[in-house]
Amino acid sequence: MIRDILLALGLVLSTASQLRSTGFPIGPGEICLVLWIGLTIGDAKNLLRARITPPVQRMLIFWTLFIISLCLGSATAFVTGDTHDPNLFIHDILAYLLVATVSILSTVQLDDGPILQRTAWLLILFSTAFLGIQLAMAWDLLSIPQMSPWYWDRLRGLSENPNQLAIFCAVLTFLALHFAEHASGWGKKSIAFLCVVLSVYIGRLTRSDTYGLILVTGVLLFAALKLRSWLMMPGRGLPLRRAGAGIIALGLPVIAATTLLFANIVEIEAFDLARTMAKGNSQETSETANIRLNSWNRAIDRGIESGMLGLGPGPHIEIPLVLVAARRDSVEPKYIEHPQVNGTPNFEAHNTFLDLFTQGGLIAVLALTWLVVAAFRSAYRRNFDALTVMMWGVVVLSVFHLIIRQPLFWFAIAFVLVMEAEVDIPFTLPNRSR
Repeated sequence: MIRDILLALGLVLSTASQLRSTGFPIGPGEICLVLWIGLTIGDAKNLLRARITPPVQRMLIFWTLFIISLCLGSATAFVTGDTHDPNLFIHDILAYLLVATVSILSTVQLDDGPILQRTAWLLILFSTAFLGIQLAMAWDLLSIPQMSPWYWDRLRGLSENPNQLAIFCAVLTFLALHFAEHASGWGKKSIAFLCVVLSVYIGRLTRSDTYGLILVTGVLLFAALKLRSWLMMPGRGLPLRRAGAGIIALGLPVIAATTLLFANIVEIEAFDLARTMAKGNSQETSETANIRLNSWNRAIDRGIESGMLGLGPGPHIEIPLVLVAARRDSVEPKYIEHPQVNGTPNFEAHNTFLDLFTQGGLIAVLALTWLVVAAFRSAYRRNFDALTVMMWGVVVLSVFHLIIRQPLFWFAIAFVLVMEAEVDIPFTLPNRSR
């Protein structure tokens, strides 16, 4: 039980980067994860008896390929004389070592039962309190010394920037929804539903465009998946469900015609929704998009220049000059750090696949794609609709952020893979393959 608490606390607090000492990359979350790793590895007798299950195999295959890709990238950088920031190089190595160990050990099934199911529930429980504290800070009901919950008009809570909190909320929203849907007992369902509400509300306060996109598309995808699960579920009501599906199919032309009649209204509402979900005004959103697209183009160029082998750990593109000028002329919020202009390419593309393309080349990109697709397919095959949407959210996050160093990202993948491999899952729906 102590190990479960440490893992859950480590996942929650790993996003609270304001709790770290200035200039020190380790905080309470990382300490909890290291303690959990130590206790898990220390139980060598139990660990050695664990079976090599398919989730463990997938994690081992991915990290083997990933390490090979980084070694090839580092060798390529050495041969070509490419410069890099040594501090960020070491930072990435340590971060990858931590998340690799967490992801592999999370998929190991020990004798004391399904670790991830207990840990996931504790994660929901702790996250509810964690989000409640940050909401109280946002409403000025609670003040923590040397902690600033706002990044201008965007909520960041205990995180260094709002995007970290938005990533946390994006994963948590649908993980909590899974428990609200399948957990036994109204007490657990109520806590999980409260966690969903808090994560959605706080995710919106971060004013993250990515979270807004995940929320809108995720709700639509979840509704479609629930309809699929309802229609595919065997039982006495099967003819009725098929009749309902037939009525829906026959009504689609009518629905389409009605939609065309109200197309103008739909367009206006969609524009208002998009404007509401976006942060800042249209000019700020356009500037952000231009910076991001330029960074993506530069990352593609760097990856191709390396012969698609990458350049090793760490960032490999230059800080856009427009950002350098903007940070020099504006007053930054407190307790935030940016890459320093020191003559080395130390800026990230903020796209997981493109950043990996610059680090480990095509091998790293294909390895991560294979693992994410495997997790998505696992959730879909088991009819875990909320988890399927969670994996969709992970894909969207990967496009707009570098999340491979996030422990919660790896926990989400490990949880989905283990849920498929479990023989006796307390939250099961009928398997589509049967």
